[in-house]
Amino acid sequence: MRITLLFILIALTSNIVEAQFIKEKSIHAQIGYGLSTPNNSVDEVVDDGFFAQGELVLKAASWIEFRPYAGFILTSSNGKDLDDNPTNEKAESKALLLGGKARVRAPIPWVAPYVEIGIGTSIGKFETLTAFDNIDKSGIVYHIPLSLGLELGKNNTIDLGFSYYFQPAVEQYAGAFALGITFPLANKK
Repeated sequence: MRITLLFILIALTSNIVEAQFIKEKSIHAQIGYGLSTPNNSVDEVVDDGFFAQGELVLKAASWIEFRPYAGFILTSSNGKDLDDNPTNEKAESKALLLGGKARVRAPIPWVAPYVEIGIGTSIGKFETLTAFDNIDKSGIVYHIPLSLGLELGKNNTIDLGFSYYFQPAVEQYAGAFALGITFPLANKK
């Protein structure tokens, strides 16, 4: 828990520090179709909802960026599995997402694939109900973000990808299929 709080403090103060290795700064906004699913399930259950996130993009080189983020995910169960059969299993998340991640990308104009990984915290209400788990928790849990996607456009300002937040403490993961756009910030010289 102390490591997560230290990481959040570093992420929030990173905008104040003028690091020499940061080449460019941008703001990245994402919106998408939110999903959550239990880690252990008899039925194939995926609960859906809404996802939104904002990131401060700190570009260190053409192939690596550091991204402190804040976002939220809201998912709820409709009482059915993927085959449209009734089920009692569910994995609901209503949480604020905070943390930081690193993006490694292929520096290619028009279509640049990327992968991201990091660490963060989810603050909210989580419910995981399966044949193996009965978790109803409110509060703070850590998560591990992992994203895969493509940056599109001449300057790679459009982002289309899958973002996942593995939440081991509540035996579920949340994620999204999201569309994002990047807005460059003016560099002070």
